[in-house]
Amino acid sequence: MIAELLEKTRGVEEQYFILPGYYNWQQFKAIQALMDEVGGVRLSYLDGCVEFMTLGENHEMLKKAIAILVEIYFFEMDINFIPVGSATREDENKGASFEPDESYYIGEKKEHPDLAIEVAITSGGTRKLEKYRRFQIAEVWFWQNNQLAVYRLREDNYEQVDRSEFLPELDLELLVRCVLIPSRLEARKEFLNGIRQ
Repeated sequence: MIAELLEKTRGVEEQYFILPGYYNWQQFKAIQALMDEVGGVRLSYLDGCVEFMTLGENHEMLKKAIAILVEIYFFEMDINFIPVGSATREDENKGASFEPDESYYIGEKKEHPDLAIEVAITSGGTRKLEKYRRFQIAEVWFWQNNQLAVYRLREDNYEQVDRSEFLPELDLELLVRCVLIPSRLEARKEFLNGIRQ
């Protein structure tokens, strides 16, 4: 069944599949081990549900564009940060395993990153928030349909907010505008001009 799903993804920009049925943690880990040799496929797990997502070029360009600008902001504002990218977050007791597109500790290293960024092109969206909640990741940014939504963990649930609480001075409209500029050089220039005003 897994081979059939993967065959469907060949030549496709990005695809998202939910494996039919319920899988316990050991079964998920066996599937994960099988997939280790398949490039460009990301797996996630929540309460017995296994999801596959192929990573297309558009997804990767967007996530990298966001990361570049966010990291420029950290440097320019003299904010200490530790980038941990898409390091896997998983815990059998939490019933979850996933990889954010980008993630950061702000200040110093803690049990889990403070900020995670998700780019949702064909899949996931805010449904993924439950996985983040289980790991108590304080802030999650979702990029979808060329817009950025910021969610803040409050009393064990996420609430959409207008600004990042970690980066309250960051103009999110400027960030979005610069992510959408095709030239990274031009995007960097406009972003720096915007944050230095």
